[in-house]
Formats: sequence, C-alpha cells, structure tokens
Amino acid sequence: MSILVIHGSTRPNGNTEYLTYQAVPRESGTHVYLRDHSLYPIIDYRHTEEGFPPCEDDHEKLIDLMLAHDRILFSTPIYWYSMSGIMKTFIDRFSQILRTPSYSHFREELKEKEIYLIAVGGDQPHIKGLPLIQQMNYICQFYHMRFAGYVIGKASKPGEIKQDKRALEAAAVLLEF
Repeated sequence: MSILVIHGSTRPNGNTEYLTYQAVPRESGTHVYLRDHSLYPIIDYRHTEEGFPPCEDDHEKLIDLMLAHDRILFSTPIYWYSMSGIMKTFIDRFSQILRTPSYSHFREELKEKEIYLIAVGGDQPHIKGLPLIQQMNYICQFYHMRFAGYVIGKASKPGEIKQDKRALEAAAVLLEF
C-alpha cells in the first residue's frame, strides 16, 4: 500500500515533522510539504451561476498525489485547537475540487482512502487537540474515508517532542497492521 504524507507545518524540521518521521521515515512513502506549494484560499463560488474560476496554484497537483495513494497521513501542529492554516486551506479547497469537472471522480475515489493524523501541540494537546481529531473524523465521514488512527504529541519548543516517549512509540506503530 502506498502512503502519502501531507505536512502542514510552516516550520521545517519542527516537532510535528520529527514525530511524523517516526511513523513514515523520510525515505519511505511520499512526503509533501504544503509550505513549499502555492495554495490560494477558497473563495466560495458554490452558489453562483458561473461557479468556481480556475486557480493557478498547486492544489490540483496535490489532489492528484492524494488520489494516487492508498493511505494518507495528515501531519499538522495544533494551532488554536485545530490544524494549521495551510492545512485548512488545502482541505477547504476540496469544496472547489468537488465542482471541478475534470475531478468528477474525486469523491468516489476518496472512499478507498485510509486516513491517519499526527498532531503536535504544547498546551494540553491530548485534551485541546480533541477538536482537531473530531474535525478530521467528520471530514472522513463526509467522504466515506476510513479514519484509521491518530497520534497526538506534546511539544512546544524545538526538539521537545523527543521527550514525549508515548507519542514516539505510538507513531512508530501507527501504520502497522
């Protein structure tokens, strides 16, 4: 089974990436760093006669990568009890892809995907990260994807994640069957 890791951190080599590499090492799977891509925020044209105008950014290229993999791991810091802004922008644009004629297969193909989440936060993340877990679960329910597991790590300052032994161990076995 192929795995795509979508990194939502804006900080290279941060705690979230470190924890994610315990689940899917750099040399395994396909790693995509949203910070390295152009992603425009959604402007809601769902209810207009002309619909969404085309966007000249990397979103469709990233969607193609998603569709080409069996398992998708979303990796994000916990920001204000949710995912990072760039991750939210990426997922918000699913509303636009649903209405893009060349992606009429998008919803149907997502049903075959297995979804994982790794999230890291500094302020009681096992409690305050739960809205993010619920949010990801609802996204998966909407698309009939299987939300197969998650790991929450506790870290704030660079390198602190190395002290969260429980999260490191959980990440190491997250994708095992």
